[in-house]
Amino acid sequence: MQGKTGFSPYFLILRLRSLLYEKGWIKVHSSPVPTVCIGNVTVGGTGKTPHTEMIARMLQGSEEWRGKNIAILSRGYGRRSRGFQQVPPGGSACLFGDEPVQMKNNLPGVTVALDKDRVEGCELLCHPETVRASRRHSGCLDKEFPAADVIVLDDAFQYRRLKADLDILLIDYNRPVREDRPLPLGRLRDFPERVAEADIVIVTKCPYYLEDRDREEWKSKAGLREGQKVFFTNIVHGALTPVYAESCDIRYVYSKQAILFTAIANDTPLKMHLSDNYKIVKHFRLPDHHRFTHRDISRLASAAGRSPMAAICTTEKDAQRVLDCDVPQDVREKMFRIPVSVGFFSEKEERDFREALLAGIRR
Repeated sequence: MQGKTGFSPYFLILRLRSLLYEKGWIKVHSSPVPTVCIGNVTVGGTGKTPHTEMIARMLQGSEEWRGKNIAILSRGYGRRSRGFQQVPPGGSACLFGDEPVQMKNNLPGVTVALDKDRVEGCELLCHPETVRASRRHSGCLDKEFPAADVIVLDDAFQYRRLKADLDILLIDYNRPVREDRPLPLGRLRDFPERVAEADIVIVTKCPYYLEDRDREEWKSKAGLREGQKVFFTNIVHGALTPVYAESCDIRYVYSKQAILFTAIANDTPLKMHLSDNYKIVKHFRLPDHHRFTHRDISRLASAAGRSPMAAICTTEKDAQRVLDCDVPQDVREKMFRIPVSVGFFSEKEERDFREALLAGIRR
């Protein structure tokens, strides 16, 4: 590919892979039950996890799928376990990955499972009685889980061996794909023209005030196909929530100071949100999905000692990995996570998206 930085060997390999699928030399499979794919064409930072949770909740609340068994199938980036896994309530982020553990904790009525092989993962979710006989099952499962009636595929747009019934593509408003660069110099992990293949495009992390002309200008540069469904969302930050509920001293919420530590792709929106109410006296910024070490916790404890009145704040995803660490009691009592959810710009837009979601699965 010729882009802003010239020829990309990564995209040459990707083009060859794409050709194998287009010519039918690699077989494409479908799931026994309806599937919704949530994905992107960039690495990280588009808000897949809160959007996946939103879609699962919409299915739970719909007349068509209320009472049915909804499952989320993820790869489980960075996990230590292998093969097919079912994520239990309160599971370890180290074993299952931070995002799947977060989704299970936020959606206790949804089956959250992991499998690098999405084709087999869907088969096992639909036929749970065969899981223990699977050669790729490594033993960390609850005794039973219900057969899935619908599966939400987390981060599976590049997994072309499995054809989803509905493809939903997320794009960061602040980083249009046609203005990005291919890996390793940029964040593109797929061709920008694949945007047109999605059934629905969601433009995420939008400004809180977005005029119609801003939307039209954005869409004109996005490489959309004619008639493609496009929705705009923003990230809604929730109130500070204790990471350690049994140890928390809620009075720290009312402090005027905060220590922020993050290990996500882009923490700028969170930092801006926290700055509205707190003076950030220390900010630890670590790589995305960073596995916290004893040294990291020691540095955090030292900062807390220098600012004894400050609340310690982190993201919902990072909080899952902190729970795998040995954290001193005086740090636990002042540690909070900041939940995030997805917001539409009007009730009508949210209703239109829900209808498009349900119609896409029904089709």
